[in-house]
Amino acid sequence: MRLAVWGAGAIGGTIGAYLIRAGHDVTLVDAHEAHVAAIRERGLRIEGPIDTFEVAAPAVLPHELEGTFDTILLCVKAQATEAATEALAPHLSADGAVVSAQNGLNEIAIARVVGEERTVGAFVNFGADVLEPGTIHFGGRGAVVLGELDGRRSERVTRLAEALKAFEPNVQVSDNLWGFLWGKMGYGAMLFASALSDASIADVLASDEARPFLSALAREVLAIAAAERIRPMGFNGFDPDAFGPDGRPEARDASFAEMVRFNRRSAKSHSGVWRDLAVHKRPTEVRAQFDPLIETAERRRVDVPVVRAMVELVRAVETGRERQSWATMMRLADAVPPDGPVGTDTEGGAPTGRPEGSPA
Repeated sequence: MRLAVWGAGAIGGTIGAYLIRAGHDVTLVDAHEAHVAAIRERGLRIEGPIDTFEVAAPAVLPHELEGTFDTILLCVKAQATEAATEALAPHLSADGAVVSAQNGLNEIAIARVVGEERTVGAFVNFGADVLEPGTIHFGGRGAVVLGELDGRRSERVTRLAEALKAFEPNVQVSDNLWGFLWGKMGYGAMLFASALSDASIADVLASDEARPFLSALAREVLAIAAAERIRPMGFNGFDPDAFGPDGRPEARDASFAEMVRFNRRSAKSHSGVWRDLAVHKRPTEVRAQFDPLIETAERRRVDVPVVRAMVELVRAVETGRERQSWATMMRLADAVPPDGPVGTDTEGGAPTGRPEGSPA
């Protein structure tokens, strides 16, 4: 395949390097000048327990990109999605597609810019971090899923999945891509909470005192999904049924145990959110990912007090009003209501597999 990777950081750089090593024609696009310069000078290096190798790759800043591509893998932070999509749109062929390998429900914003017919959804849950310009640490494998936004099977998704086997041999194609994305939002809310502390993801998930508010976060997100008639999908130990309205305590305990095991196996001990706060000292994706969910919750009359508290605490750490600590994270316990999410508006029939307001 010939494709561009727009955002060659942890996600895009890792996938791009594997595709290049497999012989695909890949151009890396990134706004970080030092990262681009390092790739041009020394190549892109992947290191860690999974693999260690280097590849030579064309690397350009966004304004330097020339030509058009049938496939553009978009791997920027959620808050940069709309601006990046507008910038890449002139380089997307008329029948090409933008593939959103990001965290969040960014396919909605992408489709508003380039159209649903030129948007492909992707779900990723592997662990990687940029260690320094030109070097990425690939710490742990995780689920990778592709799908059309309307759930149909397509030749382009099948072809892309076949190419991505060079990176993740177990890549899946799903007719319920939205379900995976919403499942990741439930799990992701826990990761944002864990980033409020200095502890690892696994240590937070294993904590008995943290599990009540971690469970509440997932339950609130999945309550919104239910109101939107989405059927969330599980992955890497996260069982959405365990955190649904009929989820039993023993099922949640089993899911937590599996998530702990999954994260213990990874050399990436802390989330990218934690690195944004502790290492890079920059804003996270919290508002870009969760503000739209809170707006949907308001429209659907779903109470999400723990999600709101998590967003506010992450913002407080971003702005220096709070510091990362176990005590800061534990303040989420004060927001947990006694009876869990309530007031879900589920009128409208059976699950549709896509959120209201997404491209039709």
